[in-house]
Amino acid sequence: MIFPDYKIYDDGSAVAQDACKRILVAAEKAIAERGAFKIVLAGGTTPEASYRELAKQDSDWSNWHVYIGDERCLPEDDAERNSVMAARSLTAHVPIPKEQVYLIDAELGAETAAKAYADIVEAAMPFDMVLLGMGEDGHTASLFPGHQHNDTESTHAVHGAPKPPSDRVSLSASALANTRELLMLITGAGKQEPLSRWLAGEELPIATINAKNTLIMLDEAAWPNKGK
Repeated sequence: MIFPDYKIYDDGSAVAQDACKRILVAAEKAIAERGAFKIVLAGGTTPEASYRELAKQDSDWSNWHVYIGDERCLPEDDAERNSVMAARSLTAHVPIPKEQVYLIDAELGAETAAKAYADIVEAAMPFDMVLLGMGEDGHTASLFPGHQHNDTESTHAVHGAPKPPSDRVSLSASALANTRELLMLITGAGKQEPLSRWLAGEELPIATINAKNTLIMLDEAAWPNKGK
């Protein structure tokens, strides 16, 4: 297994700020070349910090198309939903047309929502940029250790998640990898252990996202090889 390219930053704030810059550069390039920028957003505190930075910037927002990498099966206005986090930190503060923010209707149930979102994902691929985080168990999006999914699907109905709610919807590993650029934002000391396992060759869910142009953006606290 080849570990992707990575860059280590002083702290999570530095990760978020540089991710913001890279997203803006990717957006400008995609819009200039193809007339649209298609980005998949991740949940989590570091991505949210990046979105707050983005909301302060200028971009050709009218040509952004925003997708959600995974969603919890909760009421549509629940604060724990990734779409609600994306709205409060980014999409409600910039003039992206509402019809270009593609939400997962997870309140309808995992099976129904996954099936409906698959059509949206398949029409959009390849994405221009996908953002991912990593949990302390090595999961990414709502792809969890020990779960098996049909690898031909673009979206999955997820049941039995280790943290509530147990039902979720997630883009598949193949869909998340179908992008021109992938940024993995990984911060905090709790990520040292899964990163060590990944470096040792363990096939954690995060390690199955095999995009060609991948950069892992780490802070010092997350990096397990200090002094090596």
